Amino acid sequence: MEPSTDRRSDKLDRDVIVTGLVVVSGMIMVVLDTTIVNVALDSLSRELDAPLSTTQWVVTGYLLAVALVIPLSGWAMDRFGPKPTWITAVGLFMAGSALCAAAWSIDSLIAFRVIQGLGGGMLLPAGQAIITRAAGPERLGRAMSILGVPMLLGPVFGPVIGGLLVEYASWHWIFLVNVPVGALALTLAVWKLPSGGALPEFGRLDLRGLVLLSGSLVCLLYGLSRASSHGGFSEWNVLGWLIGGAAGLALYTWHSLNKGTGSIIDVRLLTNRLFASGTVAVFLVAIGMFGGMLLLPLYYQTVRGEGALNAGLLLAPQGLGAIVAIVIGGRLTDRIGAGYVVPVGVVLALLGTVPFTQVGVDSSYLWLSAALFVRGMGLGAVMMPTISAAYTELDKDVISRAAPTLSAIQQVGASLGSALLVTALTQRLTDQLSSQGVETTGNGADQISSLPPEAMAVVGPALSDSFGYAFWIAFALTALILIPASFLPRHAARDRREAPQTVGKKE
Repeated sequence: MEPSTDRRSDKLDRDVIVTGLVVVSGMIMVVLDTTIVNVALDSLSRELDAPLSTTQWVVTGYLLAVALVIPLSGWAMDRFGPKPTWITAVGLFMAGSALCAAAWSIDSLIAFRVIQGLGGGMLLPAGQAIITRAAGPERLGRAMSILGVPMLLGPVFGPVIGGLLVEYASWHWIFLVNVPVGALALTLAVWKLPSGGALPEFGRLDLRGLVLLSGSLVCLLYGLSRASSHGGFSEWNVLGWLIGGAAGLALYTWHSLNKGTGSIIDVRLLTNRLFASGTVAVFLVAIGMFGGMLLLPLYYQTVRGEGALNAGLLLAPQGLGAIVAIVIGGRLTDRIGAGYVVPVGVVLALLGTVPFTQVGVDSSYLWLSAALFVRGMGLGAVMMPTISAAYTELDKDVISRAAPTLSAIQQVGASLGSALLVTALTQRLTDQLSSQGVETTGNGADQISSLPPEAMAVVGPALSDSFGYAFWIAFALTALILIPASFLPRHAARDRREAPQTVGKKE
């Protein structure tokens, strides 16, 4: 059924809200799992008697599986419909979680995490496509705000849940907890999601494009993962993967331009100014803001000596600020356009980041919590309005192909942001300690976490200064979002409802 175009359609009806909550029930499982596993890596390494470098593949294997399947999700939605694709994705993730909980070695755990990643990689693009189709352009800001709940709150509350499970239960529970949540999400999806059939002419699977695009994303994300673990981009085992990924994307672009709508993701969607500016903005948001999320728990755990649980609790004000902004930002986006909302959100995020550029070994927790609340408001006012604006002018038949584009760019941006900030942090720390005649061991984030607590009296000020420097980088990257934000719409979506939507329509 097409969304109504009368004035009453401005209000989210019960069906759209229920659809959004069903999608959230699946998304929250995936987003929380990512951060919970990150918290538990040390415990997994000890319990499974594996070196940390091998255990890190529990994260890397999942990430590469996500990259592999994201391009396929658009074709799957066109071929089978969004609802069956969503149900399959949730089922894969739940099955992967159960297998991970039963893993008997680090090798089996990594293999089962790949199964998890195949399901998790399809959930975000499928969820966005389902909500976009259900809401229509007039109500997209508020509908996307529902999806923003797990995306923005997961990285905040994941460490809290992970800390509790690691401290008071066995490592099996970090995966087993997903099974009842997944069962609930599956039940709700079968019961409540709109059917939304497949396209009549979905076309054959673009196998060459799938290999090119998925392979390129795998190369890029693996290279960025190595950049984070090695604390830099200069080594050839990092640069080689990144160059290979970039070359693959260039080849895929040429392939897609020649194949047109038959390609796995049609790059000509980026000729739409609004979708292109939204895509660039999502990329920069992921770099500047989600990359910054890596620094926050690391600061509390290394400089301040907090455990995973306390570090997670100290991040809670950011989640509360995001909730406030999500509620307000969605309504304002539909009323006045993302072009007014997003710049305000960027300014709030910048204001909330400034105190962290001045952090020390004894900075006030109260002051930092207030800054995190403001930063959280910025996150909530930027991410989802940007995504909703990107979809506004697209025809519903191409939404299933546009969603994987945004998901892929978000994954690459988050990985790039993490790599850039870890590189800035570790290189600054190495320079500071070298000037004091202190040698460091390890690479990347391991270099920070391997510092013994008794050394904090000596290296604490240098480490705090390094975090401040890295947060200045995060500040600059966040400020860049203002450029694509200037191209986002500055009027209500309903004012455009008389304008024909031509992007992606068949002749």
